[in-house]
Amino acid sequence: MDNIPSTEPVEFMLNVGPQHPATHGVLRLLIDVDGERISQVETHIGYLHRGTEKLCEGETFSQIISLFDRLDYVANFNMEMSYVMAVEKILGLDVPIRAEYIRVVTCELNRIASHLLFYGTLGLDIGAMTPVMYAFREREALQAYFESVSGARMMHNFFRVGGVKEDLPEGFLESLQSYLPKLKQAVQECDQLLTLNDIFLERTKGVGILEKVDAVDFAVSGPNLRASGVEHDIRRTEPYSIYPNLKFSIPTGTNGDSWDRYWVRMQEIQESIFIIEQCIDQIEPGPISGRTRTVIRPPKGEAYVRTESPRGDFGVYLVTEENKEQPYRIKMRSPSFCSLMALETMLQGEYLADAVTILGTLDFIMGEVDR
Repeated sequence: MDNIPSTEPVEFMLNVGPQHPATHGVLRLLIDVDGERISQVETHIGYLHRGTEKLCEGETFSQIISLFDRLDYVANFNMEMSYVMAVEKILGLDVPIRAEYIRVVTCELNRIASHLLFYGTLGLDIGAMTPVMYAFREREALQAYFESVSGARMMHNFFRVGGVKEDLPEGFLESLQSYLPKLKQAVQECDQLLTLNDIFLERTKGVGILEKVDAVDFAVSGPNLRASGVEHDIRRTEPYSIYPNLKFSIPTGTNGDSWDRYWVRMQEIQESIFIIEQCIDQIEPGPISGRTRTVIRPPKGEAYVRTESPRGDFGVYLVTEENKEQPYRIKMRSPSFCSLMALETMLQGEYLADAVTILGTLDFIMGEVDR
């Protein structure tokens, strides 16, 4: 009789990561499963911690820009934007209008490239190979534009306190204007391939729901917040740069499930294309940098700047000392970190097979989480 197996339910602990490819970086999850359902999740971060905030205290204000490139490493321009705006706020520095347009064009191109990466990798997570081919075809074209502007495919180090490093290459805007219709067509192809695919709908509709109240409580931002029905975008609620001069919509979901998080990002690509088209029409010749010293020594003060990165509300808190070449303190507010805080709530009660799908729709970047 002692050899008869027990019929009592037994919970099983599963270790996922930190080297598992489906965790989109060095993230470790301890998942308790009851049968095929997830009963509890414990998130472990810190595997990519490099002490970026502390490193900033030993670098000059110009050198720090390259450290921000390594936070969200698929949205480098957006990271640089927040930092230089914080320094400019303390300096009381006005940025030339042409430089502002160049910044917005590059940031919106970066947003498109980031969302295309999300589209392709989510397809892989769910088991589809073709979407990543479509996405990377267009990402390569965008990377070529990034390289022509900054000289680097990644880690651009292009923005400067007071403006940008260099003006746009000759023929850049004309080339970009002729490419945008092709990009629109490519996004439509991506949409037709995956968005209403029956298998994709089965895997995402009603899966990993993040209720509006929970999204707000966890300080989730960006597409993950808007997918839950909260129409909040820093570019509209606290406009910065030239965004008040531009028209664009804020795509918002209704259910807060995995499909809504996907759909919001696909719509944001269309809005970013529309923003870039307006910038091309409005940009005029002029200086690309304000009057700044070679060695920046801002007055004593503090500033907080937040911008809308592809992953949400990215903030930079900067504290400076009188006549010092290095900051006293820099603190980053990471949207990916807040998204991961909501992960346990989203995974509880879901099938283990859907965990990777839910993870993928959060679109977090561990370089930004660990800092």
